[in-house]
Amino acid sequence: MVDVKTGTVNDKLTPGRDVKIAGAKLKIAGDDPSVGLYFVPAGDPSGAPVKVDPTDFVVNNPSDLIAVIPALAAGAWRVRIITQYGSGKALKNPHTFIFDKDLTAGGSA
Repeated sequence: MVDVKTGTVNDKLTPGRDVKIAGAKLKIAGDDPSVGLYFVPAGDPSGAPVKVDPTDFVVNNPSDLIAVIPALAAGAWRVRIITQYGSGKALKNPHTFIFDKDLTAGGSA
């Protein structure tokens, strides 16, 4: 995961700027309301996840996503991807992927 503004890998998030995520089966697709890219407060189960607006995706491919980071409070965050995409076909049920490293946001853009 790369913060495009700073060029840091698996470390920082710059709200209002792009984040690039590389992997497999990442494409955000499906009609379930839970489908999307989220930033979730790390270590705070009571914290509300922040969903990326679908219009803020720059790239939405199976192997890479680029999206504008929404306004986030300063602190540690984790990335959650919920999708119904799988190997070129739609899945019946959404699948959830959570990035296992904390990323630090410096505050809102």
